[in-house]
Amino acid sequence: MDLDFSDEELEFQSEVQSFLHANLPKRLSDKVKARLRLTKQDHEEWHAILADRGWLATHWPPEWGGTGWSVAQRFIFDVECATAHAPEIIPFGLKMLGPVLIRYGTEEQKRHWLPRILDGTDWWCQGFSEPGAGSDLASLRCAAVREGDEYIVNGQKTWTTFGQHADVIFCLVRTDSSGKKQQGISFLLIDMKSPGVELRPIRLLDGEHEVNEIFFTDVRVPAANLVGEEDHGWTYAKYLLTLERTGIAGVGQAIAGFRALQEIVQDQRDGHQPLAQNPLFATRMARLEIDLENMKTTNLRALCAAGKGDGPVAESSMLKIRGTEIRQEITSLARRALGPYAQPFVSEALDEGFNNEPIGPGYAAPITADYLNNRKLSIYGGSNEIQREIIVKAILEL
Repeated sequence: MDLDFSDEELEFQSEVQSFLHANLPKRLSDKVKARLRLTKQDHEEWHAILADRGWLATHWPPEWGGTGWSVAQRFIFDVECATAHAPEIIPFGLKMLGPVLIRYGTEEQKRHWLPRILDGTDWWCQGFSEPGAGSDLASLRCAAVREGDEYIVNGQKTWTTFGQHADVIFCLVRTDSSGKKQQGISFLLIDMKSPGVELRPIRLLDGEHEVNEIFFTDVRVPAANLVGEEDHGWTYAKYLLTLERTGIAGVGQAIAGFRALQEIVQDQRDGHQPLAQNPLFATRMARLEIDLENMKTTNLRALCAAGKGDGPVAESSMLKIRGTEIRQEITSLARRALGPYAQPFVSEALDEGFNNEPIGPGYAAPITADYLNNRKLSIYGGSNEIQREIIVKAILEL
């Protein structure tokens, strides 16, 4: 599953592998490989290791602390990290807000916020979705009214991933309701410790506290925290969402997941032979590998377009659809491969913080939890049904 890289790129790949071998803590890689829950401290530890090496902001320009890597280097780095079972970098500050600030923020905002993202001072979360404004994001109603040098924010956000850890949230807010719903939206940065901010946990199907709902009641936000122009936030949101959807595809995670699946189907038996030799199962594995190879190529195309400053709208939506479907299929096949062990795990395995040994193979219960959790992949970041509409409009220029 290797692409045809140049000698220079292969040398870089070897450098990344050596770095991971020397610097990725075994304790962390073992937890990731075993699909155990990572704590905030786990994520911060890996964040700090990459920041110290200068390999954290892989798609930022060098003048703001980025690596300045080529598209191929970024692809190699992501895949090598995933296959080495490194923790995923939390994307909200680095991969979403950072590029928006670099492209649309003021010099003061860049100088203040970007270094704090890099050194881990701030943990960011994303305030986009609302009750009644999920895939139809432009219907949002969380309102911000300008009063002098401040905005007064009232409303609600939901499905806020890792909001319980966040110091700051970037929000889409309604600043004008007189025009079309895509108009009158602004992009605002809000301190989570501000008076009037209330966070409530939402438990997911796998029992984990990963997402939240957030309520704003007369929250005062400095006007200096407005990104870009007032009422133009939809432009910035669309740019951010193309980055998010490309990331949701999770090419590196899919490659690592497929390799793990290959080990599982060799380990599990179909009578007196490995499950991998079952013709029907082997056919599904082959189809999945072909889809994964196609997605890798599309991912590189999208990264090339983004590197040229283009908004890879159609490609990002294609990646979001196929990437999420492939990752769901990987966990679905893994769960099927487990047979009876896919069901009879101890009930505590779905409780938050469960890290004990399950019944059956050591990977059985975490795979079931992954299968349940991954149902969300085709919904968040804009549901796959919405992505198909975006593709049609982008390609046919409707």
